[in-house]
Amino acid sequence: MLAEIQEANRAFDIIKKTLTNAGSLADCAGSCATYFNCKSIISRRSNKRKKGSQLENFLALEKLREREEWIREWMIYAGRPGLYDDWLKFQSMAKKERAKKERERRAKEQSLSYVAQQWVKWMGVSVSTLASILGAVAEFI
Repeated sequence: MLAEIQEANRAFDIIKKTLTNAGSLADCAGSCATYFNCKSIISRRSNKRKKGSQLENFLALEKLREREEWIREWMIYAGRPGLYDDWLKFQSMAKKERAKKERERRAKEQSLSYVAQQWVKWMGVSVSTLASILGAVAEFI
């Protein structure tokens, strides 16, 4: 998780420097993507993580939220009208798309697992049937 925090910090520094120097979000789109992807990874890991420092997870996420608040304020006051609302819609759509891909990945994984289980089952049945037939043939010879 430390690597993601460091990467998010570097990305935010680039975003802040670009925006304060009269740049636009398009100028730092790669850093924005990196920042929000790292935030998402950190958030998911801290929700799943049962051992380790819960305080550390909370403080890392809180620092990221403060930085995101700075970006939000920039969008509202220095960006074009409605930019923040469009940003929220985009985030919502992106989250739904990630969830859809995750569901598809899990379904594919489960279907492959099911096929593998059935294949092993039928191979076992086939081998035991073949062994029975060979045993019966061996008795008659």
